[in-house]
Amino acid sequence: MLTITCFIIDDEPLALSLVESYVNKTPFLKLKGKFSSALACSSVINESAPDLLFLDIQMAELSGMDFARIVPEKTRIIFTTAFQQYALEGYKVDALDYLLKPFSYTEFLTAANKALKWFQMSEKIKTTTENTTDCIYVKSDYQLVQIQLNKILYIEGLKDYLKIYMEGEIQPIVSHITMKAMEDMLPEHQFLRVHRSFIVNAEKIKIVERNRIIFGKTYIPVSDSYKETFQNFLTKRTLN
Repeated sequence: MLTITCFIIDDEPLALSLVESYVNKTPFLKLKGKFSSALACSSVINESAPDLLFLDIQMAELSGMDFARIVPEKTRIIFTTAFQQYALEGYKVDALDYLLKPFSYTEFLTAANKALKWFQMSEKIKTTTENTTDCIYVKSDYQLVQIQLNKILYIEGLKDYLKIYMEGEIQPIVSHITMKAMEDMLPEHQFLRVHRSFIVNAEKIKIVERNRIIFGKTYIPVSDSYKETFQNFLTKRTLN
């Protein structure tokens, strides 16, 4: 069975101990650390990068919601809190689930099993992606969506999410993933980063005008940081 490493963060000692006892009797969970504040965890979270974080929301100095926005990309979150009004906000930071205190072991196990299924699916997708460069999967609207690489025109990065524009589609696919994570996922020979906010499919570039790539009515700038790489790409493919 897949083993999921986890941290617990809660400023209430009794709540911290309770979640710890729940983790210890769940076979597929392995406790790697417990902390009484988000600040105490902040110095080790990036180095240890656990798979899963059981995170209280309302804490002094640094709230769980703020902390959730700085955890490593690979770390998923299950919120544990006594305040129901945070449920919707929790999903805005891509939490896997939300446990309302006081919660039973049965409720805890249901949330943990949801995390297990998520990681099993991620492993399956990772294996599939390693064996083929035809497609990738991204999370969009709480679903994993398959994207054919040869259908991507370009990708636009915004503050907390990105938009994937597809050939023949009017609306882009929206996903809460960083541009760096997306760039690492895409094959280098096919995709070019041309701007801090744009990645383009090199195979779909038809027109370049004054350091701008034109896709229909959309003009994508090539920034100074990526100009040399882009120019080298064009030079290799230009007939004099």
